[in-house]
Amino acid sequence: MHAVTTDTSFDDSTPLAREIADLTRRRSALADYSLPLPERPRVFTVANQKGGVGKTTTTVNLAAALARGGARVLVIDLDPQGNASTALGVDHRAETPSVYDVLVNEEPIESVMQRSPESPLLYCVPATIDLAGAEIELVSLVARETRLRNALDAFLSSAEPAFSYVLIDCPPSLGLLTVNAFVAAREVLIPIQCEYYALEGLSQLLNNIQLIERHLNPDLTMSTILLTMFDGRTNLANQVAQEVREHFPKETLDALIPRSVRISEAPSYGQSVISYDTNSPGSVSYLEAAAEIARRGEHRRGENR
Repeated sequence: MHAVTTDTSFDDSTPLAREIADLTRRRSALADYSLPLPERPRVFTVANQKGGVGKTTTTVNLAAALARGGARVLVIDLDPQGNASTALGVDHRAETPSVYDVLVNEEPIESVMQRSPESPLLYCVPATIDLAGAEIELVSLVARETRLRNALDAFLSSAEPAFSYVLIDCPPSLGLLTVNAFVAAREVLIPIQCEYYALEGLSQLLNNIQLIERHLNPDLTMSTILLTMFDGRTNLANQVAQEVREHFPKETLDALIPRSVRISEAPSYGQSVISYDTNSPGSVSYLEAAAEIARRGEHRRGENR
């Protein structure tokens, strides 16, 4: 009877082995993960009028990734559903001081923000159910489009220690809440999913950004596009990624966010994927995206000197 020998060598010619080897390499590159900090706060609105593109997921995970890299980060949840607040583990039950009080009652941001359990460097201004009625209440208020900007400018000018990033998660519709987000921001980050109709509605969103820039916020620019829900096994995902890069070569990040069960699971535990499963492909991808955003800001700063 012949002895059975088991070959324990790892065949790196298989797709799975190559994927594992690539992930190991990327993790190693992030081993000493620290980011260059901007000289002044960078304020992003994360926006896409198309639902289901990973907008809130991107806001939360980029915020956590930036905080992991040493930046003080503030997330402002402007979506009445409060999903960003949930994912960051902050209280947003009814009667909780929230962004509604900032917009309608002119409460200072520091009186309503909470520190996220995610990181001592990560804070959130939560959204409560009261925000659902804020669209109507804002209509009759003075300076209705600039209320968030006024509050944010006052906060950032006096915050000690200073904040490096503010990420605003807004609803998928263009109402007064989203207008406030655009007016308060300096940069727009657009998540685009690598699926059918990915670019649907994007031209309308870009038109709206230009309108805001022309009439309410001349400092606003669409600086960043992040491809989400990417599945490299499908031709469609690769075609969409190529098409977006052809249309927006400067704005589109090299980092790709994969379709991932771990990314989807994390919010139900009140966590980002960064803390829920640090070594997962989704976590690594968001850490890479955050590092790229930080480096691009550093590069732009160098160009402007």
